[in-house]
Amino acid sequence: MHIAIFSDSYLPYTSGVVRSIVTFSKELRALGHKVSIFAPSYGNKQQEKDVYRFLSFRAPTFKEFALAIPLAPSLSNKLKQIGVDIIHVHSPFMMGRLGARCARKLQIPLVSTYHTLYEEYAHYSPLAPSLVRKAVRYYTVSFSNRCQLVITPTDSIVNYLRKNGVTAPITAIPTGIELDRFNNADPTWLRKRLNLPPGEIVLIHVGRLGKEKNITFVLQAFARVHQLVANTRLLLVGGGPLRASLESQAESLGIKDAVTFAGSFSFAEMPAVYAGADLFVFASVTETQGLVVAEAKAAGLPVVVVKAYGVQEMVNDGEDGFLTPLDQNLFTEAILRLVNDASLRQQMGRKAYRNVHSLSSQAMAKKLLSHYQALLKPIG
Repeated sequence: MHIAIFSDSYLPYTSGVVRSIVTFSKELRALGHKVSIFAPSYGNKQQEKDVYRFLSFRAPTFKEFALAIPLAPSLSNKLKQIGVDIIHVHSPFMMGRLGARCARKLQIPLVSTYHTLYEEYAHYSPLAPSLVRKAVRYYTVSFSNRCQLVITPTDSIVNYLRKNGVTAPITAIPTGIELDRFNNADPTWLRKRLNLPPGEIVLIHVGRLGKEKNITFVLQAFARVHQLVANTRLLLVGGGPLRASLESQAESLGIKDAVTFAGSFSFAEMPAVYAGADLFVFASVTETQGLVVAEAKAAGLPVVVVKAYGVQEMVNDGEDGFLTPLDQNLFTEAILRLVNDASLRQQMGRKAYRNVHSLSSQAMAKKLLSHYQALLKPIG
């Protein structure tokens, strides 16, 4: 089978969407199938096998992101020539629309993955965010209903899409975790790399420093934790537009010296980054899956997460971590339980590692493949 993937983001840009594409592509190829990727250019000069880049420009409000110019009048002929059987789009916008047009013209199945609660990002719009929110919701539902199959990372998002009017077939297939990456990760590497003081209990947050990740909430909770337990540190991994604002907040809360803005790490380094911490904290309420939560569990970390949408399915509450409402007191109390009890941290960490094995990348790729094959049967 030959799968064509269309996406508005791809390497070297890093995100949950890109991670999903890379992981599924790797596993599908390992199963003997061909995957071709159609994505924006980021100034790439080198040739990449089975990757087709489109001329792009940088997003005006988010310079790290490249917007493809989806002009390719002969693309359908190219797809037919290379024998594409199915088109899988990972965005309903620029490249997703192009992929949908090609699928319609070639009369082959169109699959889309709903990675992002797009309407929750309306705050980035300079014009009437509330109207943008409604328009985005209408558009994404309409696009989903053009597909033969819609994939979501979690059952919560299946329900969300149904509630908002998606009538196309939907199934939940989480992005799998490459568990082998986390075996034998060096737990001392991170502390040496960042020169962290010995004996500290390190809380880690991984994610873009943007409004949608609700890091202000995490900082406020950590301020209370640090006040009660002095040998604690919050490590924020990732970059984004709110860094300066969050640094100012940390200073105003009196925790400037206990919060480390570590920036980004390479994909290869991330298992050791997680392994160097003691627990994972996350307060985003916009996630469709929360891949970073599963990755933290793969590194053997207990997690404290705000219960919201897809991320709640990544945690077995009271077993490998804690799910709390969006409540400062309850979130802080859950963190303190783990900070103050090393035995509980270790116990929950072991369960986290065991539980995440149900999300192996191999198993998730086989599940995706079975749905591809089911779509092709009536056509072939």
